[in-house]
Amino acid sequence: MSEASIIIIDDEKGIAKLCERLLEQADFSTATFNDPKLGVDTLEKKKFDLLLVDIQMPGMDGFDVIEKARQFQPEIAVVIMTGFGTLETAIRALRQGADGLILKPFENKDELIRTVKEALQERKHKKEMARLQTIKPLLDMTETLFSETRRDELIDLIIEAILSYMKSDHAAIYQKNDGETFLNLIGSKGDVLPEEESAASSGLVGRTDHWKVPIWVNKEGPGGQELQEVLKEHHLGAVICSPVARGEGGLVFLAGRNENKAGFQLADLETFGLLARQADIALENARLYSDLRSYVTQVEDSQRALIQAEKMSAVGRLTASIAHEVNNPLQAVRNCMHLVGREDIGIKERQEYLNLAHTELERLTGTVQRMLDFYRPGVLEKKPTDIHELLGLVTTLLDKQLLNKNIKVEQEFSRDLPKVFVVRNQIQQVIFNLLLNSMEAMAEGGSVKIITKRAKNSIEITIQDSGTGIADDVKEKLFEPFMSSKEEGTGLGLSVSYGIITAHGGDIKLVDGEGIGACFCISLPYEDKK
Repeated sequence: MSEASIIIIDDEKGIAKLCERLLEQADFSTATFNDPKLGVDTLEKKKFDLLLVDIQMPGMDGFDVIEKARQFQPEIAVVIMTGFGTLETAIRALRQGADGLILKPFENKDELIRTVKEALQERKHKKEMARLQTIKPLLDMTETLFSETRRDELIDLIIEAILSYMKSDHAAIYQKNDGETFLNLIGSKGDVLPEEESAASSGLVGRTDHWKVPIWVNKEGPGGQELQEVLKEHHLGAVICSPVARGEGGLVFLAGRNENKAGFQLADLETFGLLARQADIALENARLYSDLRSYVTQVEDSQRALIQAEKMSAVGRLTASIAHEVNNPLQAVRNCMHLVGREDIGIKERQEYLNLAHTELERLTGTVQRMLDFYRPGVLEKKPTDIHELLGLVTTLLDKQLLNKNIKVEQEFSRDLPKVFVVRNQIQQVIFNLLLNSMEAMAEGGSVKIITKRAKNSIEITIQDSGTGIADDVKEKLFEPFMSSKEEGTGLGLSVSYGIITAHGGDIKLVDGEGIGACFCISLPYEDKK
């Protein structure tokens, strides 16, 4: 049998039986009634694709049958049969929304089959056109929902979309979490069904969730008497509830109209189901975005802590070499103050000792301040930065240690190097870490060459030392966490440096340089304003 089902209503038994036989031969399923009232009762209970109805019948004419059928099944196709083919009949049939008209008696069986098929095709075409007309505003609405990632604001948008898109007076969203038996109201506007209606398998909302199928109730049908009583109790004229399952929980979306409004149509049921699914996806996206935002915040906090820990580790590596830099001026100040306290020196000589003490204190203050500037947690704000100035600050901080280790610093700086937008404190730490590594690799002294140049859409900083270099088995894992060739090393320095540079959209890598020493190249993007 064909999937299309046809209800035949004609008081003439011979005509009705003929139509039934011809249609079943064409693979349609049929239900035939000679009493129009029985046919209408069946239309209220059972769904059909097409109504084939006679106009002239006792008790209830064909137009009354069509009107009732439209109440119960708004999308049903209609073909009218009449033995009175007047212009007035044709006009009224069109006004009633008939999809076809056929005169009795039939000239041949093909005429009936052709008319029925054309009516079904026309109804299908009308449904598709109506559906297409709803897609564009629905897509616009979906785009708006997907762009909002804050849950409370998104719920408000969904409620407004239901009211506007479904032309409803009431809207609500109920949610049931895994393991719960009640649905909780999470958003609404207008009058909504009370909380007890959302219990599992009770009321409109509860039944919708329990059965996992949409429920569509109009005060004049469709919908059983019990559900229509719920409408009357809450002074509603029509309600659609659409479920969206998610695990053991899920959501139920509700749209309602007042008693003085027209009821929902079948197309509204399909549209509301699509809207509900899109709203559910938007809510899930908002939840995932919130989780991601929380995760990113945790990662950023961990990254900041790791960077700060590595920074303190770097300061610890300098402690021994800086100790004498702090101790020397302190000893000088101590000696000066001792001499100033002697009674056998003149005023001029005493002033010279005081000036010398002041100079040594200034030098000590500068050293301490440079250390504080380095390990103080920086503001994570990118600002235009002169890389040459930053390199100068780092080498100045290490100047005394480089001198003590007999390490010479050579600089080849580009003259047209643009500023880059970076977190200054972080890039300073990367360079500081690379220079410390170079110093530790040149225990007997040597040289470090720092080269800057402008590349396409980026600047490059190359740091090459004349140390012992890096073993081949270490190179492949160089930027992995906890990878260190030093017994006392944490193995976090280069890993943290790599994370900092890549977070800036740049790159850091070990490259071939001159000699056997290590050579690192850092690239950082810049914005070309030309």
